[in-house]
Amino acid sequence: MPNFQYHGRNRRGEAVTGRIEAATAESVANQLFNNGITPIDIRPAAAVRDVFGDLKNLIGRLNEGRVGLTDLIFFCRQMYTLLKAGVPIMQSLRGLRDSTQNPALAEVIGSIAEGLDSGMDLTSAVRRHPQIFSNLFASLVQVGETTGNLAEAFLQLAAYLEREKDTRERIKQALRYPSIVLFAITVALFIINIFVIPAFAKVYAGFHAKLPWPTRLLIATSHFMVHYWGLILVIVVAAALAVRSWLRTADGRYRWHRAKLKLPVVGRIVYSATLGRFARSLAVTLKAGVPLVQGMSVVARAVDNDFVGDRIAQMRDGVERGESITRCATATGLFPPLVLQMISVGEDSGALDQLLVEVADYYEREVDYDLRNLNTAIEPILISIIGVIVLILALGVFLPMWDLARAAQAH
Repeated sequence: MPNFQYHGRNRRGEAVTGRIEAATAESVANQLFNNGITPIDIRPAAAVRDVFGDLKNLIGRLNEGRVGLTDLIFFCRQMYTLLKAGVPIMQSLRGLRDSTQNPALAEVIGSIAEGLDSGMDLTSAVRRHPQIFSNLFASLVQVGETTGNLAEAFLQLAAYLEREKDTRERIKQALRYPSIVLFAITVALFIINIFVIPAFAKVYAGFHAKLPWPTRLLIATSHFMVHYWGLILVIVVAAALAVRSWLRTADGRYRWHRAKLKLPVVGRIVYSATLGRFARSLAVTLKAGVPLVQGMSVVARAVDNDFVGDRIAQMRDGVERGESITRCATATGLFPPLVLQMISVGEDSGALDQLLVEVADYYEREVDYDLRNLNTAIEPILISIIGVIVLILALGVFLPMWDLARAAQAH
């Protein structure tokens, strides 16, 4: 029922206001008379928006079509448990579809079940959703389906995805502090240029004195931001869209992925995490029974770095020509001597998958060490940036004051 806002007076003549839920204004008046209130004004109340509820619904709609690593880990763990317990795959899929709380994942699971109903195999049904399931995921499902060890394939996928999720979360956590600092610096510069410097500029303009170059630079920058903020916004948005479009091209993505490995401080972390992902992925595929060449083709697309993926594809081509894995890995220039030696030992002993696990552990330890020391490495850079900004602001603001003070003392 609608709400009504009323104004009236009680038996003592005091003004009272309030809201009543009723079908009509006459019903409100009757309720007020019964409570000893004489109504003066009754009108429909403006709807009160639940801001937090609206925000929650908006976030829910934005995340409605997403399937994250946590959802996939849950799916793999549940599939392993159900298949290991002997539950038929169709019954397992339908049960997971009804029990999952992510509508997007429930829709995907339902689509997989429908594909199986229509006569498709599980691998083909999974490959119909490349935006959810990676090539590595589909390949391991195919191996598990072919060998009859589908439950074990889902167990390996769950373990792999859990490590991937843990690595991503640790990288995000390590980058949170510098991101907050850089955001705070940007906001501070914006406030200073919009509100602070114009006030000083008016004061300096009244003295009609020649200002030093740091002050003129600050005033010119502030003047441009105040009067042309719309142009700046357009340029920033256009540049962001242009960069985004460029990164969607094959050449742009390849160049950016190569540049990421050479970034100061974080480049080493990206490098170690990418090669660790390669070693772990290849070890999982080999352990699952995927042939080496096919496994390297799958892993080249699963490392999430086009530059490294291209080098892995070169390794695969060399292996296809009959060259040893160690020689092909050496030719890429990606691996340090210690890792090459471990690959060589694994190749000679026939336990390449086990040695690749050791390589993955090696790189994951490197990532852990670098992440623990990331803030220590970034702090001097952030302090230097803040110091330069503060120095420019101090010179620009205080130099004219010193000059004006000296001129006043001279007179």
